[in-house]
Amino acid sequence: MIDLDRLDFTKGNGLVNVIAQDLRSGAVLMVAWADREALERTLASGELHLFSRTRGPWHKGATSGNVLHVRELVADCDGDAVLARVEPTGPACHTGTRTCFGETARGDALAALDATIAARAAEPAAAGKGYTQKLLADRNLRLKKIGEEASELVTACADNDVARATEEAADLIYHALVALRAVGGSLDGVRDVFTQRAR
Repeated sequence: MIDLDRLDFTKGNGLVNVIAQDLRSGAVLMVAWADREALERTLASGELHLFSRTRGPWHKGATSGNVLHVRELVADCDGDAVLARVEPTGPACHTGTRTCFGETARGDALAALDATIAARAAEPAAAGKGYTQKLLADRNLRLKKIGEEASELVTACADNDVARATEEAADLIYHALVALRAVGGSLDGVRDVFTQRAR
């Protein structure tokens, strides 16, 4: 996950900055400090541990129950900051807001959508009463909807209707992500393709 020996704790007097980012939405939840021991505890437990200059060692959410489950730790280029990609179990901020930067902090809506589709795909088929699960369960319906949404997008663009074209594009992307999930793909795979093409 991360090589702690490559981190530079000297710049922060034994500490490195830790930026907690919501794995699903991409929103930055909080910024704090960690020493080596805190990061070792994070790696061992799978939950974010930090170091407070006033309180000392700190297991984020241990008291409130709003722990941050760490899925990835990545060092920055200088080794003096760490990005913690996490799945929060509740509000990350002690004020009760989702992030320490207020409710207006925007994350990656596409990543959040893809995560929701993945969650629906993981639910038992018997629980499938929602639209996404209906699409996941019916191949013909999925493919039909992609064709319909693509046609509606073409029409809106031909009419130079920006608002409608934007809505139709969103509908098409949603249906495409559902269809992709149904065959084992995901938004991350699409991003990888774009990254490769950008090179």
